[in-house]
Amino acid sequence: MVQSCSIELAVDEVLARLPAHIHMGMPLGLGKPNRFANALYRRVAQLPERQLTIYTALSLGRPPLGDGLQRRFLEPFIEQVFGDYPELEFLADLHRNQVPANIHIEQFFMQPGSLLNSATAQQDYVCSNYSHAARDINAAGLNLVAQLVARDPQQADRLSLSCNPDITLDLLPMIAERRAAGETILLLGQVHRDLPYMPGDAELDAATFDLLIDEEEGSTLFSTPNMPVGFQDHFIGLHASTLVRDGGTLQIGIGSMGDALTAALLARQADNDGYRALLADLEIQCWKPLIEREGGVEPFAKGLYGCSEMFVNGLLALADAGIVRRKVYPSVALQQQANAGTLDEGQALGGVSVHGGFFLGPRSFYQRLRDLPKSKLGEFNMTAISYINELYGHEELKRLQRLDARFINSSIMVTLLGAGVADQLEDGRVLSGVGGQYNFVAQGHALRGARSILILRSWRESAGLVSSNIVWEYGHCTIPRHLRDIVVTEYGIADLRGKTDAKVIEALLNISDSRFQPGLIEQAQKAGKLPKDFRLDPRFTDNHPQRLLAIQAQHRHLFPEYPLGSDFSAEERDLLRALNWLKSKFKLSEILELGKAALDAPPPEAFPAHLERMQLVKPDGWREEVYQRLLLAALRETAQL
Repeated sequence: MVQSCSIELAVDEVLARLPAHIHMGMPLGLGKPNRFANALYRRVAQLPERQLTIYTALSLGRPPLGDGLQRRFLEPFIEQVFGDYPELEFLADLHRNQVPANIHIEQFFMQPGSLLNSATAQQDYVCSNYSHAARDINAAGLNLVAQLVARDPQQADRLSLSCNPDITLDLLPMIAERRAAGETILLLGQVHRDLPYMPGDAELDAATFDLLIDEEEGSTLFSTPNMPVGFQDHFIGLHASTLVRDGGTLQIGIGSMGDALTAALLARQADNDGYRALLADLEIQCWKPLIEREGGVEPFAKGLYGCSEMFVNGLLALADAGIVRRKVYPSVALQQQANAGTLDEGQALGGVSVHGGFFLGPRSFYQRLRDLPKSKLGEFNMTAISYINELYGHEELKRLQRLDARFINSSIMVTLLGAGVADQLEDGRVLSGVGGQYNFVAQGHALRGARSILILRSWRESAGLVSSNIVWEYGHCTIPRHLRDIVVTEYGIADLRGKTDAKVIEALLNISDSRFQPGLIEQAQKAGKLPKDFRLDPRFTDNHPQRLLAIQAQHRHLFPEYPLGSDFSAEERDLLRALNWLKSKFKLSEILELGKAALDAPPPEAFPAHLERMQLVKPDGWREEVYQRLLLAALRETAQL
């Protein structure tokens, strides 16, 4: 029977009922009961005879404020967005490398780039596929599961795992088996009043939990504001959108490239003439056979089914637009009828248009889910990660559901031989984690009609230095080259499946930035992987940002800066654009050097509201004067972007 208790009493119960070493699992991302986790963390830190190991992933914290202009911009915005969100105390200690000696935090995925300089986090990172996390956590001796839940507004004894059924549903049968063998394993839940109640597989009886904290959580939910989508990402999304086949299956990830793909699919549906005109100006004829064979450019007559470990804001936008609407069914017989088009109206009512493992997004995304009627919400089935990320287990049904699947995931680099880099730096430090990327790449090869698509920007700019993201070699890979399939950059599409190394290199050169093509060709030739007389097709020697920017200017309405909405005010959007430009061009720490670049800045009267937002209307001292001039110069530079 479930025991109702306060946070402190829950900590007392956990300490009393579990052995000296507590092994606590918490969901990745949004579903952590932060206040309970903090209370247990503090208590165990004061009990050297006890030990605590926390198994989790994607521990979310406010972004660091930084200094100077960045701090002036972020401080009020973060206060507005995150409000009273309770920070995880162990996360702060990880950043300081000051986690108590009797506590360990083992994560299989980290907030991207946030813990690169934490030796503690790097040493306790567990490299594991998302779909294997439940197995590995259980084998480590898990004896406590703690997570946020939502309560059914009509039935108080019904709870939903809401944003995070992903690993918990996979753990439940493992826990039941160990309990049957006499082990003590506790499940603890805390209701959050703002978590959307997700029906379907995520629903559980309250009696499933041993401890239910009766202090209903009402603090601000962590959210990820929609960030601006730049021209590189828009062209990446545009090219990728041509590979999505009507009537197929779609998986996409979080971030601006995923938002750009969503924007392109929305345009393909709602403004098909404009969409086709943009593609015509891009001169994509060289990929026309591939697009006709694997994707399409027509509106979606049949619709798509979403099967994505992360139920992202973009999938909800596509569902609202009637693009994600192809339903799948819970049995082989029903799914066969659905595929054959013979389901009657009554049978069709129970279908699901999206399977997701977890969700995280902007505040508007949570509000939209809360506002949906339960009948519509039932079309979005939050479920176990093993169902989404793997084919084994109900394989016949999954193959029937996942028709013409397109698994679209981002990379930070790709080698010329087709290996993908997404999670780790060359020196071994982990940026994020493998997550489910490998699972989806493998499915792209295992499912009939499926393709794995890695998307990336062909180049990056930092502190004025421009580098290629397509490289000859790199000391780490996330996706080995024997699983190479399709790669998309802002310059086009490279179909690598079944190709020789020389053809793979050529295809990737075709979509790389022309500033780096000669050097890449030389490296490949030096290694004997390209003929000495190799010449790039002239069609691909003008892969320059200027060409894409000129095309963008002719189709401005198809390049929304915030295709899924924005939490930023108009002035903040201008400021963010300006600050990103400054960051890409200069090292913000080099104030004097930056001052030289701002000598010809426009007068303060040109941007009064922006200066007021940054508290720079009346600069106090030379440093603030430089800040003001820098900001004015950047605002002028980016005003027309």
